[in-house]
Amino acid sequence: MIPFAKGHGLGNDYIVINEADLPGPLSPEAIRRICDRNWGVGSDGILLLVPTRRAEFGVRIFNPDGSEAEKSGNGLRIFAKYLWDHGHAKTETFTVDTKGGVVECRCHVLNGRVNFVTVEMGRVTFRAPEIPMNGPDRDVVGVPLQLADGTTLTVTACSVGNPHCVTFVERLDAAECRRLGPLIERHPAFPNRTNVQFVRVHARDAVDILIWERGAGYTLASGSSSCGAASAAVRTGLCDPGRVRVRMPGGELVIEVRPDWSLRLEGPVEEVYRGTLSAEFAESL
Repeated sequence: MIPFAKGHGLGNDYIVINEADLPGPLSPEAIRRICDRNWGVGSDGILLLVPTRRAEFGVRIFNPDGSEAEKSGNGLRIFAKYLWDHGHAKTETFTVDTKGGVVECRCHVLNGRVNFVTVEMGRVTFRAPEIPMNGPDRDVVGVPLQLADGTTLTVTACSVGNPHCVTFVERLDAAECRRLGPLIERHPAFPNRTNVQFVRVHARDAVDILIWERGAGYTLASGSSSCGAASAAVRTGLCDPGRVRVRMPGGELVIEVRPDWSLRLEGPVEEVYRGTLSAEFAESL
């Protein structure tokens, strides 16, 4: 049997597995089966604890469609809590190696358990291949993007270790997010696909967003998407630098956008349960 833990950050849920407990590599099909909410455990992805030489801990992040993500803000908070609560981490602050770079996590411990995590997410850049560049610095800010259905949107592309495409709207519409999200995700301008955020600016320090997540679809919350949305709002002058509150259907995160474009993410985290994949299920994988 294979032990696992399941946690969520504002309704964005992940399964955490230690690679050392697996009999072999996780195939895309196995990932899809485990994440399936009818045929498996059910989750928005898998966080796999792996060895690394670049940081104190390593993680591979898998989407429910079997693809691999570079970085996940919610996933990192869940992973950090797992490391502390399960005895892997001996200090409250530690580094984690992701495909999108090394990050620092700080666990806020209450009564021996973690309920809040701060993550240093690295620096944001405003680049995307194959989109007509805007201005001498070649940042992709406020450029038109025509979709396959004929819709043209004004978008800002950025990366926080994984790719994001942000469009500002006057009104948030979940149905529109579900309709346009996959068209943007798989647009030729994003050869590796992209995460998508529809953003309504609420105040100089607050935005509301809806998310279409690459490889996962419509998502209640996302830490890296919150970073992308907050950064784009500051870059386009719609929000002030500093702490930006990002509100999603699943709840609220705070993103600090610093003058050097480094980002800090703050938010709650909860472990839902611990269990094991049965021998029968594991063999079927």
